[in-house]
Amino acid sequence: MKPGLPTAMERPHFIGIGGAGMSGIAKILAQRGAEVAGSDSRDSETARALRAHGATVHIGHAAEHLADDSTCVVVSSAIRADNPELVRAAELGIPVVHRSDALAGLMDGPRAIAVAGTHGKTTTTSMLAVSLSALGLDPSYAIGGDLDAPGSNAHHGAGDIFVAEADESDRSFHKYTPQVAIILNAELDHHANYASMEEIHESFETFVGKIVPGGTLVIAHGQEGAAEIARRVADRDGLTVVTYGEEPEADVRITKITPRGLTSEVTVVIDGRMLTFTVSVPGRHYAHNAVAALAAGVALGVPAHNLASALGKYTGVKRRLQLKGEEAGVQVIDSYAHHPTEMTADLEAIRDAAGDSRILVVFQPHLFSRTQELGKEMGRALALADASVVLDIYPAREDPIPGITSELIIAAARTAGADVSAEHDKAAVADVIAGMAKPGDLVLTMGAGDVTDLGPQILARLSN
Repeated sequence: MKPGLPTAMERPHFIGIGGAGMSGIAKILAQRGAEVAGSDSRDSETARALRAHGATVHIGHAAEHLADDSTCVVVSSAIRADNPELVRAAELGIPVVHRSDALAGLMDGPRAIAVAGTHGKTTTTSMLAVSLSALGLDPSYAIGGDLDAPGSNAHHGAGDIFVAEADESDRSFHKYTPQVAIILNAELDHHANYASMEEIHESFETFVGKIVPGGTLVIAHGQEGAAEIARRVADRDGLTVVTYGEEPEADVRITKITPRGLTSEVTVVIDGRMLTFTVSVPGRHYAHNAVAALAAGVALGVPAHNLASALGKYTGVKRRLQLKGEEAGVQVIDSYAHHPTEMTADLEAIRDAAGDSRILVVFQPHLFSRTQELGKEMGRALALADASVVLDIYPAREDPIPGITSELIIAAARTAGADVSAEHDKAAVADVIAGMAKPGDLVLTMGAGDVTDLGPQILARLSN
């Protein structure tokens, strides 16, 4: 077995290797010397980046793509039981490993920071990865989004720190045993797996129980769901709880957040010392993410003043209020927001940065189940924009639910006073927005599906 490789990971095959979580694990394994192979439904820059690391990436799913000598097959919860490669693995008796177990194996050994929460995981994990790297600590990391180039969502570092995004959606974050855990927030989402806030609270409690003895929980003070979890675990032996927030009672207290265009200046008091540093993305919620990252790094022994300065090196992650370009005086920005809380936070951040400029949104709902449960709240969030175009629901892994369409969101948005229209033809959106936009406007493409593809199309249409 090659050094640094978990058992059965010498020749892994990934079904859906191009996905954000899967590709990161595949990259780290390749960097550790594994013979990585896999398949994805379409070619992509991520697939090409994996090939550059020596991985074999097939396009399309077929039984013959799985090599007979594969030591395991790695899957996510999105892979269906009738996938031909998964069926072939059963015929050959090849072990099937969930991606969370693969990631847990990679995290075994280094000092781990696991970042959890309904929103903000990718950003906070990225902030830690970038700042710790800037300090020369060379951490390993696995992130749910690219930093600055395709395939930059993961790295096998020489240092003794591993930073990972911990996904609560399918309870897979119960597999990790971090030295430091972050809980940014806890809200009801992922309705196919959670029926109530009580189930959410119980799941996060289980996650906290996985922190190693003597470890630290960094948790938001002022967010209702997080505060409830903090209350439930406050008396656990062997656990240090560090709260952060704008409230005077917070252990790491944010005293001031000053918007400066598409950046913010943040002042905190930590261990009795006041620090001011820059966050190179706009919005109060991103400032809170940065402070959570600061508190987690300090819990691992990184000096606060060094880490605060290094956090200024973070310039964003793809799809998190990412500026795609400007044409004809119109800026186009991409947002991954798909939950009402995220939508509201990003729209408020852009409103602070935009001044008197108009904000136009192209929103693509993500999942039928989420739209069924939160469609009205999504509509109310869109009322923060000056005008919105709403696309059909992006199904991802779900089958349609009768009666659940984007019209639920549109009706709620109009009730809230929003200027909103439906567009069922995604190919027509660039023309629609070009007809609406005026110099000085900001356009947000918003959602977790393929709405991100529209940014370049809108810019090309504006240039004409």
